[in-house]
Amino acid sequence: MKFHRCLILITSIFFILSCAKTGTYLIPIQYQPKGEFPSLRDKIGPSIGIAPFKDERPDRLYIGMHTPLQGVSSYFKSEPFPLERAIMDSISKAVSRSGLKAITIEKWDGKPESLKRIEADSVLMVEIKRFWTEGKAAPFRTGVKTSVHFLIHLGVKREVKVFTRNVEVEKEVTLTRLTPEKIEEIVNKIISDIFDSFFSNPYEGQ
Repeated sequence: MKFHRCLILITSIFFILSCAKTGTYLIPIQYQPKGEFPSLRDKIGPSIGIAPFKDERPDRLYIGMHTPLQGVSSYFKSEPFPLERAIMDSISKAVSRSGLKAITIEKWDGKPESLKRIEADSVLMVEIKRFWTEGKAAPFRTGVKTSVHFLIHLGVKREVKVFTRNVEVEKEVTLTRLTPEKIEEIVNKIISDIFDSFFSNPYEGQ
């Protein structure tokens, strides 16, 4: 009798796993500065233009995936979507809260000569080269690797200069269980660390 119950249980589990559908989870993207940047206004001026960010990744639909031991993989997508809009909007809100006036710029070619045509005192543009989190399950644990690569361009009108910073970050952690909330925590901490460092010393890298 016990054998038949075990057989039914195993068969049921196999059926559930085999019928599982690929899940897509939305990951809220939010830059949350850990502090203020008292010297930022003096360095870049009272207004900053936010030019369209560029997502140059080969696959721009997702920002990560989770491969379980059994069943099908789950995927992660930025909220809002697309990713460049999510990061752009989040940074715009953050600099506005810091006392700067954020102005949306329709386009910028990234050249110092064109800064005089920008209505803001400075202009920010980010190229997203890589932004990916991958979790791979193993018995009793899940290894998670996150890789982010940005090129951050800051044009300062009064300096007639464009400061470019190349930022590459990789982080690996081992978790007992991977959840969308943990992905949100990981990626937003990386974003916050990157831009906290950038706004603390925006001229670095030139």
